[in-house]
Amino acid sequence: MNTIEDTLRNALPPNATIADVWRVRPAPGTATLRVRPTRPGDFAAIRELQRATYPAIAPWTEEQLAGQVAAFPEGQMVAEMDGRVIGASASLVVMWDDYAVDHTWKGITGDGTFATHDPAGRTLYGAEVVVDRHRRGNGVGRALYQARRQLCQRLNLRRIIAAGRLPGYRDVKDVMSPELYAMRVVWGDIPDPVLRFQLSQGFHYCGVIHNYLPEDAPSCGHAALIVWLNPRHAPPRPAAFAGKAAA
Repeated sequence: MNTIEDTLRNALPPNATIADVWRVRPAPGTATLRVRPTRPGDFAAIRELQRATYPAIAPWTEEQLAGQVAAFPEGQMVAEMDGRVIGASASLVVMWDDYAVDHTWKGITGDGTFATHDPAGRTLYGAEVVVDRHRRGNGVGRALYQARRQLCQRLNLRRIIAAGRLPGYRDVKDVMSPELYAMRVVWGDIPDPVLRFQLSQGFHYCGVIHNYLPEDAPSCGHAALIVWLNPRHAPPRPAAFAGKAAA
């Protein structure tokens, strides 16, 4: 009978280490990587990135992408190099108390339309980050995460919350729970490429969301709840104190 360690060893790439999962190196050549707002002309490229990255999950529709840009243009970004879109991220603002741990991707994003965007919210919710698989390890994901953190600070939001896929969980689902899998990623036992990268970007693991995205077969529908706290967040001052400061 195989032990948990045997199962993990068989499921992971040979000679894989934690450092290999999130190591960032400069992109080859002299091309400049830049992150800019998403435009309608980028929709086809974003859909193609999603098809290549998640073959079993339908890409967003043009209508969903248009809805996201209309609802919250500042939160939709692409990473571009040599005039080609090689990564994208999508986010919206929510009142986190309305959702908390037991939410789903469809519920919190309005089924991808971002009709749930709430300008009065205090949480930036990361709905998607996708990177050209041929460009991974070249700083594209890091640039998109940095741009998202800068947006959170610029808007003086309290935090960024997201749900990270657990793409290696299907290989070990018969020997451990998704909670144990995620904790072993945190402990450094499993080089899961998504959660380990997110941890390297300053996010903290908060738990597992069950049935977050049922069509995500490699994760068995589950996701890791993560949070980044804005160190520059300035809570609004009570009106009485604001009046004294203005006096």
